Amino acid sequence: MALVVIDLQKGIVGLPPADDAAAVVKNASRLAHAFRARGRTVALVSVVGAAPGRADVSHTGGELPADFADLVAELGDHPDDIVVQKRSWGAFSSTDLDEQLRSRGITQIVLCGIATSMGVESTARFAHEYGYNVVVVRDAVADPEPAAHTHSLETILPRIAQVRGADELHLELQ
Repeated sequence: MALVVIDLQKGIVGLPPADDAAAVVKNASRLAHAFRARGRTVALVSVVGAAPGRADVSHTGGELPADFADLVAELGDHPDDIVVQKRSWGAFSSTDLDEQLRSRGITQIVLCGIATSMGVESTARFAHEYGYNVVVVRDAVADPEPAAHTHSLETILPRIAQVRGADELHLELQ
């Protein structure tokens, strides 16, 4: 089992809604430390740019701050962590995450991060299609769009993943 943390980086966590992001960082950090303490894999994923291709809605607002892709300090780091940089919503598309997980014999992933309807859901969809057992931590995900967050957690993700609370997972790891 591996914890996969999606886009908990300075440039994302600092965006609204900051209160939701703070709770996600707290719960994801607690899980990351628990996974590492038990010798389990943690994968830290950050977005470093946009995917090529046309989109009707552009998110280019000029040059990104130098520390945009830096992961939040609360996550900590460990030499055994998998570190992935992506240019798409999902953590599997155009990265080596699948190969790194499979080389460690991992068949189940636990997802947390921002944004529920984008990075988390896209990663969950790919993981499901690749045959992983997927768990999404309901109180360790957030989205700037409340309706999109609710739709993902209540409609999409339960079809492809177990949706559980951080406390439940933390107890199982003890």
